[in-house]
Amino acid sequence: MRNESRVERRNARFQQWEALLTNRNTRHRLGQFLVQGVRPINEAIAHHWQIRALLHAGNLKSQWARDLVDGHVADEVTRLSPELLRDLSDKDDDTAELIAVVATPADDLTRIRLRPNGVVVVLDRPISPGNVGSLLRSADALGVDGVVIAGRAADLYDPKTVRASRGSLFAVPTVRAETPSAVLDWLRTTTAMTLVGTSEDAVTDIWSHGFTGPTAVVVGNETTGMSSFWSDNCDTTIRIPMVGSASSFNATVAASITLYEITRQRA
Repeated sequence: MRNESRVERRNARFQQWEALLTNRNTRHRLGQFLVQGVRPINEAIAHHWQIRALLHAGNLKSQWARDLVDGHVADEVTRLSPELLRDLSDKDDDTAELIAVVATPADDLTRIRLRPNGVVVVLDRPISPGNVGSLLRSADALGVDGVVIAGRAADLYDPKTVRASRGSLFAVPTVRAETPSAVLDWLRTTTAMTLVGTSEDAVTDIWSHGFTGPTAVVVGNETTGMSSFWSDNCDTTIRIPMVGSASSFNATVAASITLYEITRQRA
């Protein structure tokens, strides 16, 4: 087994890791977040995210965990007391066998490599970390080139986002942008993208719009919908016809339906 450091008490280093669970500012300042679960950790490694540390409490039961700890996938390996590892684990589950401390990549829009007929999703000020994570799963499953989170929004690296994405966070390039104008400038100058907004007030049904060309799907805030900026700058808006008494879809559901329609048309 490779050399490893040990942390047996709640020292300053452990408190930093603990803060990564609850404090957005700490995650931003340190450029790190915590990941647990076999699939998410495997996806982070497979997509070449920097693993700063692997944390465990000894007595590793799975061959998967032993191989990672013995290998060189992380900058360092640290052994914690079982009590400390439990404090860093998801409260809904048993103590994690292994927790990865992962570095956040730069928020650079050039990380998204657009194909000639590529698809991008723009999330306009999303407020739910779980919705962001679920949307990333749909984007991954339906071949989206990248996701942009525009404006002040839920934290991309919140534990709820990471957990809901089920590893897709690492597979789909996702970038945070402070202003919608920066996103629009990038979309307009990078490729001839058609900006398609989703709105319950639109008059064009989703299946009446042709999605064969490069497309940016703009998904509005869960509470207020698209901002006036995106409403003014989208090339078109579409609606998803519904029956029943519901007035609208959940934002993630609406985005997923739109992405599936894009895939259906192109098939």
